[in-house]
Amino acid sequence: VFALHLGQVLRTDAVTFEEMTTGHLSEGRPQAVAFADLVGFTELGETAGVEELTSVATQLSRLAGEVVEPPVRVVKVIGDAVMLVSPDPEQMVATTLELVERAEDHESLPQLRAGVAFGQAVNRWGDWFGSTVNVASRLTARARPGSVLTTEEVRDAAKDGYTWSSAGPKRLKGIAEPVKTYRVRRETDDERS
Repeated sequence: VFALHLGQVLRTDAVTFEEMTTGHLSEGRPQAVAFADLVGFTELGETAGVEELTSVATQLSRLAGEVVEPPVRVVKVIGDAVMLVSPDPEQMVATTLELVERAEDHESLPQLRAGVAFGQAVNRWGDWFGSTVNVASRLTARARPGSVLTTEEVRDAAKDGYTWSSAGPKRLKGIAEPVKTYRVRRETDDERS
C-alpha cells in the first residue's frame, strides 16, 4: 500500500513537469484540507490497553479507506486522526460528512469531529503544509463531536445540498485573525422543499 501511495505522489504531487523544467518549486495550489479525529481518544488511552487503542486506530484507517474516493485522498493517519486533501472543496465536504456519519453507525468506534479549510497549500513528498493545513487542524479541535466545522471559503466553494449554520468567528491557536466558521450538514428533503 505504501509503495502504491508513493507512486501516486510521485506521479501527481511531488514535482510537476513545469517544476522539473524550470527548477523552481511552486508556492502552492488551492486545496481543501480536512482532519477528522476520534473524540475522547486521549481519555480512552488512560483506561484502555494498547491492543484496544490499536484496534480503534486501525478501524479509523479502514473507515477512511472505505469512504475516500478521488479526487479526495488520504494523506496520512496519525493515531486518532486522519488527514485528507482534495482540489475539490465540494467533494471534500461530502466525503468528510460521510466519514463522520459512518463513524456514528460504527459500534466500536468513538464519534468523529472534523474541520475543513480551503486555500493555498504546499505539497512536499506526499505531505501538505501551509496556513490552510493549520486552520483545518485547529478547526477540528474546536468542532463538536459528530460535526464538521468549516471556513467561509469552504462554504462559498461548496454547491447546493448542504445546510450551513454560522458557528461564529473563532480564535485559533497560531492564527493571527479570528476565522469565520460554519457547521455543515447534509440538506434534508424537508429543507429542499
